Order: sequence, then structure tokens, then C-alpha cells
Amino acid sequence: MTAIEPSSIAAPFLTHAEHSAALGVTTHPVTPVDYAGLGALHDTVFGPGALTRTAYRIREGLPHHSPFCRLAAHGPQLIGFVRFAPILIGGQGPALMLGPLAVHPNYANQGHARRLIGEGLEAARRGGVALVILVGDRPYYGRLGFVPVPVGQITMPGPVDANRLLAYELSAGALKLSNGRIARARSV
Repeated sequence: MTAIEPSSIAAPFLTHAEHSAALGVTTHPVTPVDYAGLGALHDTVFGPGALTRTAYRIREGLPHHSPFCRLAAHGPQLIGFVRFAPILIGGQGPALMLGPLAVHPNYANQGHARRLIGEGLEAARRGGVALVILVGDRPYYGRLGFVPVPVGQITMPGPVDANRLLAYELSAGALKLSNGRIARARSV
């Protein structure tokens, strides 16, 4: 079982990690052995239409995992995962795009997603990543410290509601210094 190390990132995630661990859920970095299970869980949570979204187009052609991707399991059952894909913003990096984040419906609302996000963010911070971007629900991700990207400062290569583009700074001032179009990067 992996626990989040206390840090400035861990604060909003620590209680959820402890709760998740108390329920017998373990986490670890994603490996190629996990791909089939991740695909099946993705289909269960999102259905087939999710793959047409702009964020998926950015991740297309990238490896299925980076060193920051995490999964959660309850015994032998995969119950959740989060992907962090390397991106460039205006040709600059290192930055990551968070998503997809998936938790099996039977395990939803128990803190597993927050634990996965927290562990991934902490690993990214230790890995020298400055900024994490996602397209998501502001009320949910805002509670975790994600903030809106000023409209037009960072853009996607396809249709996205600019009000759903959120950022998490792993290095102070990283958002202010990031401008331009998001593109996939081959590595972080």
C-alpha cells in the first residue's frame, strides 16, 4: 500500500488517502500489465463516446502511462485509475494533462479518486513537473486546489468549454508563465 507523503500537495488529499487505505484499497503506479483492466474500467465508467473528446485526441499516440499514472485496487479487483499525459503548452513544458480519472461506480464517493489524484500530483511534483491541466468539473476539482485557467491564456487544439479548463500549480507561478496551445509531448 502506498501513502501520500505529507507535503503542501497532500493536505487536501491526505484524509481521503487514509480513508481509502482503511477500506483495504491499495494503489500503485500503472504498468503495461494493467492496460487491459484500465480499458475495461474506462468503458464501464465512460462508455464508448468519451474517446471523441478533444482531451483524448491530445493523448492519442502517447504511451498509455507516464510515471505519474496511478491505479487503485481492492484485492484483485481494479477499482480506479488516473492518467497523467505529458503535454507542452505553447511549446514549453514540462506539464501534464490529468485525465481520464475513473472509479468503478461500486466504489464511487469513497475518497479513492482524491487519493489517486493526490499521489499522482505528488509524484509529478517530485519529478519536476510545473503544471497540471485538465478539462473538468470546477466544483469538484476546485475543492482539490485546481483553479480556472484565464480564458484564452491556454487553448486546446479542438472544441473545449474554456470555463472547464483548470490548472494545478506544482511550482509557484507556473500557470502565469504558461501561455499558448496545448500539444502532446513524447515525455516529461
